[in-house]
Amino acid sequence: MSTPWAALAALPGAPDVPSLLLVLAAVLAATKVMGELARRVRQPAVLGELVAGVLLGGSVLGVLDPNEPVLHVLSELGVLVLLFAVGLETDLKALRRVGAAALTVGMAGIVLPFAGGWGVATLLGAEPMTALVIAAALTATSIGISARVLGDLGRLHDDEGQVVLGAAVFDDVIGLVILAVVGGVVAGEGVTALGVARTSGIAIGFIVGAIVLGTVMMRPLMAAVARVGVAGAVGVVALAFAFVTAALAAKVGSAMIIGAFAAGLVLHDTPQRHEIEKWTTSVGHVLVPVFFASVGAEVDIAALMSPSALLLGGALIVVAVAGKVAAGFAPWWFAGSKLLIGVAMVPRGEVGLIFAQMGATAGVLAGAQFGAVIVMVVATTFVTPPLLGMIAGPPKPGGGGVDDHAGLEELVSGSVPPKRRDTVARRKLS
Repeated sequence: MSTPWAALAALPGAPDVPSLLLVLAAVLAATKVMGELARRVRQPAVLGELVAGVLLGGSVLGVLDPNEPVLHVLSELGVLVLLFAVGLETDLKALRRVGAAALTVGMAGIVLPFAGGWGVATLLGAEPMTALVIAAALTATSIGISARVLGDLGRLHDDEGQVVLGAAVFDDVIGLVILAVVGGVVAGEGVTALGVARTSGIAIGFIVGAIVLGTVMMRPLMAAVARVGVAGAVGVVALAFAFVTAALAAKVGSAMIIGAFAAGLVLHDTPQRHEIEKWTTSVGHVLVPVFFASVGAEVDIAALMSPSALLLGGALIVVAVAGKVAAGFAPWWFAGSKLLIGVAMVPRGEVGLIFAQMGATAGVLAGAQFGAVIVMVVATTFVTPPLLGMIAGPPKPGGGGVDDHAGLEELVSGSVPPKRRDTVARRKLS
């Protein structure tokens, strides 16, 4: 680990562990400080953590090397914990509750940005594999950020809010399948109808199989673990289940994040979900910022400032926003505010960063093109809260009821939802 920061810890004859500890200390401190600064300007903490990574990376301070093996493993664990939290907070029944409108918005919100991203990237000279990753990154929707902002505005339980959540759930599931397909293509499997069908079949089949088998096995297992009464046992077993499922997904030819997401889906309906959520969030507060910082450290500021990167980044922002807003108008029969739905689907947040990191790790997304995707993710995440505020108007009385997505929001938005804070305060007073 040859960085100026690491040199401070390089004592003669000493192992490299002190150097690694200093880097981790810098990452955790910087991400928390920058995350808090982002919150103070009413932006998700993930943006601050991303900026912290840029500052610590090779373009500025040279503290954080995202390719360092131990840090890379910690970053991968952060992704798994994050996707486990997404699955844990995902209610598949929401798709049935909001019906055809959510499915229509979700499908349009995948097809339109994907097609637009592919067209823009190809037009500006990107290689086919790079254009594929860029297009895939535009399909994402950050359910954590959307739920948080709608909850703050008191619109989460309106018809529009339920459509957004249902569509975001659909985007999560299909987006992960797309990610698995893209990962297979990047790994050299080629773009063929048979290859895409095979990768999609494995990903969807694994999720369905994990839900069916996992539900049968894990519900009684978690109940038995809860009866043991050992402190932390429920959370530890749940995380172990997520890691095992992620490993199994990789073994059958899918992506590890598919397995982690499926594990969260399995445990969503268990009575112990809120305790699992608490432990997952605690672990995520350490590991997830390492992932976001590592993504930021990949950004090459010099390459990002090139005319080609700025042109691509600007074009992707336009396509990313237009595609999701247009998707909000897809269910023409829906009587609510279609503009509100479309804007709420705009933020890419943590999911878009996962796509970008996958492309960078595979070596097909680097330099100006990687930076352009990061700019798109940051811009779409940054503009959504104020735009939603203008469209939705003043917060409704009694808003902020977003407890069902509290764990994911803490990891992404960086703050405890009001309802949870109120609950904690009442417990202290009782």
